[in-house]
Amino acid sequence: MSAFANPVLPGCHPDPSVCRVGADFYLVTSTFEWFPGLPVFHSRDLVHWRQIGHALDRAGQLPLDGVPASGGLYAPTLRHHDGTFYLVCTLVDGTRWSGHFVMTASDPAGPWSDAHRLDGDGIDPSLFFDDDGRAWCTGTRPTDRYEGHTEIWLREFDPSALALTGDEHVIWDGAVKGAIWSEGSHLYKIDDRYVLLTAEGGTAHDHAVTVARADAVTGPYEGNPRNPVLTHRNLGAGHPIVGAGHADLVDTPDGEWWMVLLAMRPHHLDRCALGRETFLTPVTWEDGWPVTGGRVEPNHPSPSLPAHPWLSRPGLRPLRRARTGPGLEHAADAARTLVEPD
Repeated sequence: MSAFANPVLPGCHPDPSVCRVGADFYLVTSTFEWFPGLPVFHSRDLVHWRQIGHALDRAGQLPLDGVPASGGLYAPTLRHHDGTFYLVCTLVDGTRWSGHFVMTASDPAGPWSDAHRLDGDGIDPSLFFDDDGRAWCTGTRPTDRYEGHTEIWLREFDPSALALTGDEHVIWDGAVKGAIWSEGSHLYKIDDRYVLLTAEGGTAHDHAVTVARADAVTGPYEGNPRNPVLTHRNLGAGHPIVGAGHADLVDTPDGEWWMVLLAMRPHHLDRCALGRETFLTPVTWEDGWPVTGGRVEPNHPSPSLPAHPWLSRPGLRPLRRARTGPGLEHAADAARTLVEPD
């Protein structure tokens, strides 16, 4: 059986969100204050990715001028429904406006629409299209209960009006006692239950993936008694992969499940020069809960999909990633070219 090496998107590619359309997978990551923003990637095997464009590539789409360092575009979510791609995100600390927005496209390579504002507080919006024809948006916001405490809210989303509508429901506020930064929420429907996947613990060494589920989309949600379902917080600061969390789930046409998530590779103590990178790990289901094995490995058996490396130009062999050591030489990993198909 073939294997792949993590991360599948090395370099600064935080907050990955993934969706599948037929046999094709598409992924987007955060870009904060950088322009063009929100890069969109394409894969046919979940391992080899090529960048096909940016959702934000025109100055008039969204006012990024004056956004400070580490402000800007946080935690996008990419979804597809009835022939349209939807991307929701938050503009943080904008000088002309801030808040949630949604963009649409018929082709994930673009062009994408201008940003349409969405109501709602906080950060990390995510869309979920139910099989009953309704759509929903979740997001996270701080409370005043204690420092770092957040809650996940839910409202219905109207795809025709590109707007939130109806009553708001608070559906979650963390899996463990004293939880901080319950965020990065995504909803799915698995075996007639609604599954809520969230990040927790902040984006440093205490980062984690937690899960809850409910019989109705508005709740009440019960937490998995085995939460967190994935974390490296218990492995110590010397582990080669740290800060694993902020995940999204996707299935293959043959019914395999996989999780994309961010993590970091420190090169000296807690220093991570490449920031948060995109990793891939397998998922199985037991008793209606996702099972990950609890950690992300540097190498995993590949998905049961035909390998599909992208070629640099017609007639040339696929580019291969340089296998380097665990220090700053990871930069060679991150600098490899993401290329067009033949």
